[in-house]
Amino acid sequence: MSGPGTAGLAHVHSGKVRDLYDAGDGLLLMVASDRISAFDVVFAEPIPDKGRVLTAMTVFWCDEMKELAPGSLVTADPTAILDRVPQAAALGDIAGRSMLVRRAEMLHLECVVRGYLAGSAWSEYAANGTVHGSPMPAGLRLADRLAEPLFTPSTKAAEGHDLNIDFAAAIDLVGAEAALAAKELCLALYERAATRAADAGFILADTKFELGYVDGRLSLCDEVVTPDSSRLWPADQVEPGTTPPAFDKQPLRDWAETRAWDKQPPPPPLPDDVVRSTSQRYVAAYERVTGRALHDWYGAPR
Repeated sequence: MSGPGTAGLAHVHSGKVRDLYDAGDGLLLMVASDRISAFDVVFAEPIPDKGRVLTAMTVFWCDEMKELAPGSLVTADPTAILDRVPQAAALGDIAGRSMLVRRAEMLHLECVVRGYLAGSAWSEYAANGTVHGSPMPAGLRLADRLAEPLFTPSTKAAEGHDLNIDFAAAIDLVGAEAALAAKELCLALYERAATRAADAGFILADTKFELGYVDGRLSLCDEVVTPDSSRLWPADQVEPGTTPPAFDKQPLRDWAETRAWDKQPPPPPLPDDVVRSTSQRYVAAYERVTGRALHDWYGAPR
């Protein structure tokens, strides 16, 4: 795939995974690469099929959640994209990894919902007995189900790490009306996604939603309930008190934690088996949750 700015499209932004281009008429072309990051550092080795998995899964969830929230997605059909944005052809292999989306006024808040105790929430609880500053019951274990899903926002850092905050701080950042609307919407989205994941034999331990205003309505933006933005556990293999097996990015993070690495660039090179197993987990997550074969997705290899 060609780099930013090679298509005659104005390059808007490159994130850790996605590249954004101005497609005109209030639209953006979002292209998901096979890059992967951990601790906000991008590794040199691509993960095969990752960009297509993230795109296919986002499209699936946008359709599943359309009754709860409008989405910014216009189309992921590569033919339709090229009809509307012919310059995109110069970007190279974007089939199955590109979405045409409406521009949104993004909410400057990371909207995380947690149904289980894991990740940074577990680390905070183990140290202080709190989650995002709120006291929690004593005696909880790693991977315990919470009494009810929690809306646990964080800052959206332009550089460096996002910072976990409490709801009062979220109100200070975006205002009470927006914070309350985001909380209500994200809890409803999480419940829908968790129920659908459970039907496929998975626990959706937590997930991060990106929200923005499209035509004045709070809408789903960016990726939705993907292995990059969620913790997805096989329900029959979760034992509270132990680290669950995961169909997401956590095993790669766990591998990185065993390296003599200060979590600053450059990262250690990923071994072939880590690259291969990560790709397999991402594909399996998509296929098990959706009941669809990835090779039926646009441009995916057969």
